[in-house]
Amino acid sequence: MTYQQTLDHLYSQLPMFHRIGSAAYKANLDNTIAICKLLGNPENKFRSVHIAGTNGKGSSSHMIASVLQAAGYKTGLYTSPHLKDFRERIRINGKMIPKKNVVAFVARHKKDFERIKPSFFEMTVGLAFDHFANEKVDIAVIEVGLGGRLDSTNVITPLVSLITNISLDHQQLLGDTIEKITAEKAGIIKSAVPVVIGETQKQSEKIFKKKAQQMRAPLYFADKHYKAAKLRTAGHRLVMDVSHEGNIIYKDLESELAGNYQAKNIPAVLMTLDLLKSKKLKISAAAVRLGLTNTVKRTGLLGRWQVLSQKPLTVADTGHNEAGIKEVLRQVKLTPHAKLHFVFGAVNDKDIAKILNLLPRNATYYFCRALIPRALDEKLLAGAAKKAGLKGKHFSSVKLALAAAQRVATAKDLVLVGGSTFVVAEVV
Repeated sequence: MTYQQTLDHLYSQLPMFHRIGSAAYKANLDNTIAICKLLGNPENKFRSVHIAGTNGKGSSSHMIASVLQAAGYKTGLYTSPHLKDFRERIRINGKMIPKKNVVAFVARHKKDFERIKPSFFEMTVGLAFDHFANEKVDIAVIEVGLGGRLDSTNVITPLVSLITNISLDHQQLLGDTIEKITAEKAGIIKSAVPVVIGETQKQSEKIFKKKAQQMRAPLYFADKHYKAAKLRTAGHRLVMDVSHEGNIIYKDLESELAGNYQAKNIPAVLMTLDLLKSKKLKISAAAVRLGLTNTVKRTGLLGRWQVLSQKPLTVADTGHNEAGIKEVLRQVKLTPHAKLHFVFGAVNDKDIAKILNLLPRNATYYFCRALIPRALDEKLLAGAAKKAGLKGKHFSSVKLALAAAQRVATAKDLVLVGGSTFVVAEVV
């Protein structure tokens, strides 16, 4: 098979959560364990960092990987979903896995996969671990796909675990309360492995403490040790002063990820790096600065307050659940503009009424549908939005919606593309 035929085979044969939703979710680790055994347990052949959380886990994974690269380590990075190219999920020092490796892996194990019947995600995790082991990475940053306890990535024993924050998302699979979702995310806490919690939250704090105690895992709430202050923007970069235990340790620290919401992720990233240093990794302050200043350049991260064009300023952001949308809207308020034009799409398994009620009434909306089966019909979306008091038109594609927004917007306006990862994927 060619690379394209291989991908078509994977998409058609293996259930893919991001395309079809909960029907593709496997609520156990059996298939992943079977795949790892088949591959000679590659997950045990490299050091790793494991990252879960509702929002911020992707940004944090890329920032940590970028710093480790800057520190001179051959760094694997496994993330999901991909936006443009399947191979974005699996990188070493920012370079995507070669197409020939994907083709060879699928061809070699096709018969075994027919027997195991893995999901798309389970197969991809096996491919990533196999690639990192074969290429002898020094360390790999592994982002959880969904939840934690039953996620396919949860077969690793990392040097450090990080859980960024907890908010409502994927309630149909993870539970309908913060407490239930916390219990699922806390499932990545391993025996005696230090764990960083990015954000101290009343509803989740006790659950994390109890789980860490059970596992005898040292527990650190990053925001109790690190603080980011004096946030400002300079040339599409976020600049801040960071203090540790009350003392400023990074003055004018720059992040290539420009959204102010990254100030929540950076304390957790720095705390995680501290714990890696305690495990004998050499990470200098210069490597931290270099890594954070060049995260996008080093890792290829897309879709985090990403500027697509100027006049009108056009930005894409993958924030898609209640907490994520709130952060994006805060960033909108901090961005000078006359009027907001919002190109907006959603998936059909979200509580869309809740999301729509968060959106500003004085914006103009361009409702659209992404090119995936799970996308919410644009007419249904526009109807629900009208009930929520939002004004706008609907379009059959993301590109048509964006073209219309940019045509109507003046040079002083702001065009925002978001609501769903898959809407953003079509424009970045």
